[in-house]
Amino acid sequence: MELADIIIKFVLIVIIFAISLVVAMYSTYAERKVAAFFQDRIGPNRAGPWGILQPLCDGGKMFLKEEIIPTNASAFLFIAGPSLAILTACIGSAVIPWGQHLTIGSHVIDLQVTDINVGVLYIFGVVSLGVYGVMIGGWASNNKYSLLGAIRAASQNISYEISMGLSIIALLMLTGTLSLREIAEQQHGFWSHGWFTWNVFRQPLGFLIFIVCAFAETNRTPFDLPECETELVGGYHTEYSSMKLGFYLFAEYINMFISSAVMATLYFGGYNFPFMHHLGLTENWVTILGVIALFAKIIFFIFFFMWVRWTIPRFRYDQLMDLGWKILIPLAIANIVLTGVIGTIFK
Repeated sequence: MELADIIIKFVLIVIIFAISLVVAMYSTYAERKVAAFFQDRIGPNRAGPWGILQPLCDGGKMFLKEEIIPTNASAFLFIAGPSLAILTACIGSAVIPWGQHLTIGSHVIDLQVTDINVGVLYIFGVVSLGVYGVMIGGWASNNKYSLLGAIRAASQNISYEISMGLSIIALLMLTGTLSLREIAEQQHGFWSHGWFTWNVFRQPLGFLIFIVCAFAETNRTPFDLPECETELVGGYHTEYSSMKLGFYLFAEYINMFISSAVMATLYFGGYNFPFMHHLGLTENWVTILGVIALFAKIIFFIFFFMWVRWTIPRFRYDQLMDLGWKILIPLAIANIVLTGVIGTIFK
């Protein structure tokens, strides 16, 4: 790889990292505004026009507050927990194709950090690692509420990862690849042979299972049992303050952003949009519009995450486990069988 290619990859990594942080930062603002809308309130409106600078004020508060480590906590692991949570949240974006490619001079820039042929497995590996940040932080706090939150998080993630993996198997039976780039390219054109090419039309049940599991994996309401305030004070981050608490909160919103990007890529065409090559535009402009289309889909899913949070109440823990083991897993297995049967009939 030439030096210019290395520099381009480095710049792309920095840009994606910065976008992830900005999206997470302003998701906190959007969350409060969406909540205010549903509750007939105004929401943040003091810091800047329409409260637009509120995330900067919140971030400054997190940075400037005193760092507190409980006396009986394991100091190294207490710091490592939120650090691991934010790290695993950020590295998931490496295999997501954000667009086709840009041609600048003699350089062709792929809008993807790396296109590995096991991209879906990479995403699942990162998701599996994410729970360790929660578990380590909850255990190292030496607080019973934090430990209970960590145990809940571990049980919940293990349970719903199985359903999520099974829902993806049915999708892989149709696509025949583990590369996110190839899956996105297969959904090109929107309409082919009398059928919509987006996978959500070919795998509606699989998508429904996947999005429910995505809520559980990101610890979002109605699956936010690991940080259940009514029972566990604050769950796994009860003892955290300052920027370590900020890392946990940022990790949740970054996970929400990456989950939305993965759902858009796997089921909604990714950067593809209807009639993209019938507009008479140059390839670079089509790529730019594709990036905008992908982020529009991501923003819709982020709004959906927030909409559900302020609409549906939290499950009891036994209901959460019953849903994962007794309903979603059998449904996912049935979806695999159904996909195989239909694929055999119409082959």
